[in-house]
Amino acid sequence: MVTDIRLESRVDGVSLWQMAVSGSVFAAGDSGVLEAVARSGTRLVVPVLRVTVDEAGEVWHVVEKPLAAGTEVTGRVEEVS
Repeated sequence: MVTDIRLESRVDGVSLWQMAVSGSVFAAGDSGVLEAVARSGTRLVVPVLRVTVDEAGEVWHVVEKPLAAGTEVTGRVEEVS
């Protein structure tokens, strides 16, 4: 579940957001996707550009389009070849 959202940066009209997700399978340096289902039943896929961990140990997923806090998500880490 998305537990927190914060703006990371906004440059030339492009925003990057950080989302905290409870029980995340991601680690610092990972990328992948977060998936959710909208109330309408539409499947939402949000690319995770990178993952950072702050000084408190919170895992932050960097995305271009955040999901609302409280949204149930599943994550899939991209395999590095």
